Order: sequence, then C-alpha cells, then structure tokens
Amino acid sequence: MSRHRFHGDPERFEAVASFVNDRYGATVRFIADVAGGQGMLCRILRKKFNYDCEVVDSRGWTLKGVPNRQADFAPSMADYYDLVLGLHPDQATRAVAGAALLRPTVLVPCCNFWSDSKLGRDELLEAIETYYREHDIVFERVVFPFKGPKNIGIVTDPGNRNRTSGC
Repeated sequence: MSRHRFHGDPERFEAVASFVNDRYGATVRFIADVAGGQGMLCRILRKKFNYDCEVVDSRGWTLKGVPNRQADFAPSMADYYDLVLGLHPDQATRAVAGAALLRPTVLVPCCNFWSDSKLGRDELLEAIETYYREHDIVFERVVFPFKGPKNIGIVTDPGNRNRTSGC
C-alpha cells in the first residue's frame, strides 16, 4: 500500500477487510463501502477475499479498477447489499447507522457528523449505540487492530433484532 497516500493508518483497510472475511465468510457477497474514498478497503475485499464490493461515494474518485457508485448513500440503498461498511464515513455516518435497520453493518466512526453537539469519540459511539437500542438493533463494539483513537467500530445484525413476544 506504500504506492498510495491515505490519511490515517493505512493498516485500517487490511484490518477491517480481514475482520469482514473472518466474521462473515461466504455468508455475504455484495458489500457497500460507504464513503470509501479511493476504495482501498473495497480493493482488498475484492482482490484478497473475492467479495463483490463497490464504493458508494458521491466524490467518485476511486482507484483504477475499483467499482464506484457515485451517489450519496441512503439507508434505503442497503437492500441491494448483504453488508454495509462505513470505515470513517464522515457525513454518511448516520446513513450507515440507518442501514442497520435492514442489513448487517460495520461502522467505524471518525468524526462527529451525528449531531450538532460537540461529541468526543466515546460520546459519539454512545450516541450511535443509543440509536441502535432505540431501534432494537443488536450490536457489539469491536476494537480493530490499527492505530487509534478512531479504531473502535460498532457491528450490527438486524437478523438478530431484540424482539418482545407480543403475539
């Protein structure tokens, strides 16, 4: 990866891609890399792990050979994918969290695009987790093996929603 310039720890792409493969294996095929910028995570998922991944990012400046859907991601788009990833998705953080109502997600927030209030890393994570609790989404925190402090993710699975028996 030394040929490409990235902000932050370049190991984050390999770490998240390995997590996806270890966690989901062949249970997912189509993956959205939301606000994936140049598409390095998507490239690794495609080349190393053979997933059908595309970057969904309105900026449209992916690396050569990385599929790109030049659009702002909306939660309603999650229906097309088996898994939605948001690795430091900036303004798309809330949309990735909303996608958790429909599909499994891996969200690693970096900046507070969640609320107008100033939120630090821990407060941001708690705010997103509160949203998941309010929508009955099962989630877990995961610390990824790359340089922090923005290396904590929230993994969801709507197929395991908390349900109360009311029938």
